[in-house]
Amino acid sequence: MIEKEIAIGFAWYIVFLFSVTFHEASHAWVAKLGGDLTAYEGGQVSLNPLPHIQREPFGMVLVPIVSLIFLHFPLGFASTPYNPGWAERHPKRSGLMALAGPVSNLVLVLLAFALIYLGISLHWWQNIPSGSEIHFQIISHFENNSLNQLALFVSMFFTLNLILAVLNILPFPPLDGSGVVLLLLDKSTSHRYMRFIQQPGMSFLGIIIAWNLFPRIFEPIYQYTLNAIYLL
Repeated sequence: MIEKEIAIGFAWYIVFLFSVTFHEASHAWVAKLGGDLTAYEGGQVSLNPLPHIQREPFGMVLVPIVSLIFLHFPLGFASTPYNPGWAERHPKRSGLMALAGPVSNLVLVLLAFALIYLGISLHWWQNIPSGSEIHFQIISHFENNSLNQLALFVSMFFTLNLILAVLNILPFPPLDGSGVVLLLLDKSTSHRYMRFIQQPGMSFLGIIIAWNLFPRIFEPIYQYTLNAIYLL
């Protein structure tokens, strides 16, 4: 039983590591396209997790491992460096850089959905209407253990990236959604807005608001996507 829990925890961490790395690399890549080479020069335009771990070892290693031990789910964080002067000169480009993170996770959600659809079509898996409260398993093969393990991995991949996409699009600092707001503002308003969200304490307040609001937003979205899978 302990070996199974360790294997599941390891799978969760691999999914977390790849998903967050892809998320941060997307920020860095779009910033590079927009003219800010800060993250590129720091090695963040890469799917190699090491540059991202080196930048945020606490959020990429320690926090997710501790949360896996105590909560059986990976929590963590990372960040991509950028030039504040560039963001002030080009608020729209900065907004696109912020948007790239949640969009990257949405792409991975769609990829996982396509794999689920393919697997069900080929009779590798069948959906589990009740789901799994602990491991978020939404598809399964009840006879073939290898296919069942793959189903669990794909379920984790789907669920974690949906969480990252929805959470990060919330418009509260320090989440990406607070930067996405720049796409809706003119340049002068953008400058005032950036100064406002960068005030001391705003990130702490934003995390508290997002933490309380997120379950109410995520639950119906998650249920809607599950219902779509159940119809396959």
